[in-house]
Amino acid sequence: MTSPQSLAVGLIGAGRMGSFHAETLARRLPGVRLAAIADPAPGAAKELATRLDCPKMYTEIGDLLADPEVEAVVIGTPARIHAGLVEAAARAGKAVFCEKPMAVTLDEADRAITAARDAGVALQVGFNRRFDPGFHAAHEKITAGDIGTPQLLRSLTRDPKLHDPSRIPPWTIFLETLIHDFDVLRHLNPGSEPVEVFAMADALVRPDFKDQGLLDTAVVTIRFDNGAIATAEANFQAVYGYDVRGEVKGSNGMLTVGDLRRTHLTAYGPAGTSAECVPYDQELFHAAYIAELAEFTDSIRDKRTPSVTGEDARAALGIALAAIGSIATGGAIRVGDVRESPATMEPASSR
Repeated sequence: MTSPQSLAVGLIGAGRMGSFHAETLARRLPGVRLAAIADPAPGAAKELATRLDCPKMYTEIGDLLADPEVEAVVIGTPARIHAGLVEAAARAGKAVFCEKPMAVTLDEADRAITAARDAGVALQVGFNRRFDPGFHAAHEKITAGDIGTPQLLRSLTRDPKLHDPSRIPPWTIFLETLIHDFDVLRHLNPGSEPVEVFAMADALVRPDFKDQGLLDTAVVTIRFDNGAIATAEANFQAVYGYDVRGEVKGSNGMLTVGDLRRTHLTAYGPAGTSAECVPYDQELFHAAYIAELAEFTDSIRDKRTPSVTGEDARAALGIALAAIGSIATGGAIRVGDVRESPATMEPASSR
């Protein structure tokens, strides 16, 4: 049973994002403790556990899921195995926080959602932008009707640097990068759902890797059932910093969110003006990453559904898969018509 003093949470995956979540569980959330870490990579769990004074470490994920002390798990593994781990954790009776994407096919998403529902455990997905103060305030104003009915929406993600394109799986730009933007666009157009998608993409940062399936630049147009039209764009190399922004134009006004400046300081000199930019996601969304885990652990204690659900993850995935289908066919795709990514990338010749 959950102790009112301390909720025992286990971490699966000790990589870059998993390590940040581990620090949050161990040091940043009152009433929560990091009870165990599992990672099959030799030494990964032990190294992180030692640094954070975590008492248990496993190389077998199943051993963590079988640990009766662990009440909930945070999944921070590579994306392609998320859905299976959500199912396994739910069957083990653990509440689940899963990094995005929760799944990479709609059938996987359905099985994960069903497993959590059947087990009666909480399932939250890591769409951290919903917990950023600016994006949250925009959602609240739109919900309150402050700008009327949304008509045009925009969301963008530009990563600071493309490190090793050979390690990027096919369709990553849609399934792991733009998946955030797809969720944001749904969140900023509340009560409406996407119905049709058209996408264009190319390898503009590293064109020498295009024949290996790399797409590093993309623009996606989405039509919603309330008539609103949205665009989402992504690029894997913005040399100036980690750039995430959003915009909603409504019938009564407009909102913009996102600022990649490290501080409000602007320097003025002989060469003009300049400002330092945030170089990576864990700095730009530091507070949001913490807030999403606070929401997860609070929802367990309060015995309520988390504010970001498996159904939200499935909806964003549906847009991503429709975008992939659009790239493959060269035409617009109805959301829901594509249930999984093509095995090989065969973009239309006109792309």
